[in-house]
Amino acid sequence: MSEVELYLIQEGDNCTIYTLQFLRDTESEFEKFVSKFIDNVEYNEDYTRIAAFISRIARNGALERYFRPEGKMSDSVVALPVTSSKLRLYCLRLSDKILILGNGGVKSTRTYDEDASLKGYVMTLQKFEKLLTDGVKDGSVTITETSIETDNIFEI
Repeated sequence: MSEVELYLIQEGDNCTIYTLQFLRDTESEFEKFVSKFIDNVEYNEDYTRIAAFISRIARNGALERYFRPEGKMSDSVVALPVTSSKLRLYCLRLSDKILILGNGGVKSTRTYDEDASLKGYVMTLQKFEKLLTDGVKDGSVTITETSIETDNIFEI
């Protein structure tokens, strides 16, 4: 079990963006992704494309067309970018106005399931979404149109 909390990155009228922060780590999940690829020459173009999508989402909202569906039908896991790319950033798209950025990496297999680290990132988001749902049911999490309100530290 690891302790994780929801970390606000940016609040806006059209989209509030969060990421996950494991208490044992110094960087959030999204910061880990940025650290891996921001200075990586081989994947610079793909990273820049993902960063541009995140800026557009912050301005316009987490519209469905910006994402590639991932995960299972029953969850909200999606990936950036929708365009052809070697990189994937996994996210939870809870609505047009609420997005949780996860971690990601180089996709060199047909599906994320075939790559242990990518599968781990997706499973973390799937588990976190279940914890959010449970929190809404027990009253410890409130999800409004534009935000997630909780003081919870979650155990994944």
